[in-house]
Amino acid sequence: MNILDEHEKILTTLKILIIGESFVGKSSLLIRYTDDTFSDDVSATIGVDFKTKKIKIDNNWINLAIWDTAGSERFRALTPNFYRGAHGVIFVYDVTVRNSFDRLNSWFDELNAFADRPNIVKMLVGNKIDKENREISRKEGMAWARSHNTLFIEASAKTKEEVECAFEELVEKIIQTPGLWESNSSNSDRTITIGNSTKSNFSSYCCSYFS
Repeated sequence: MNILDEHEKILTTLKILIIGESFVGKSSLLIRYTDDTFSDDVSATIGVDFKTKKIKIDNNWINLAIWDTAGSERFRALTPNFYRGAHGVIFVYDVTVRNSFDRLNSWFDELNAFADRPNIVKMLVGNKIDKENREISRKEGMAWARSHNTLFIEASAKTKEEVECAFEELVEKIIQTPGLWESNSSNSDRTITIGNSTKSNFSSYCCSYFS
């Protein structure tokens, strides 16, 4: 758990959404990242779930407000408020379920219809790579990400593989995007440099970039 020093302040709060079909592992990815736990018995989300996590990047603390919504059609009435003010979104599909991948275009269209930030950062995550009965190849995932200008990574909530990397590289990209987050912060005159001149606390890049 990250604990703030009494002299350290939160630079900004970022709203991140996790969307996709039911049972692709959205809640499992969220719980693995925020609580570092996993259960095979996680039930489908009813309505909206919400968790927070504080991370440190270049000596600045950032608060993440991560929203997970139900993939079921009957909760679509929640959609407009869910998307409002989001800085980043993670599209999740199950690499063993073809329909979850085929439905990505519908989720992408919904994002475009309701998101109020034109420069929202997008990432595609192929979950459950620990399973053997894969139906969607990495090449297919990369092709979709490239055609929709999103970041891309494959991960496993069960084994923890690439979960932290997915969330934290999304945050890096948000911070690097001019005008996307600064208006949220009372420290809007401050800047963060990420790149060769300033090393972040994160590990080396593990995502494919198509944005």
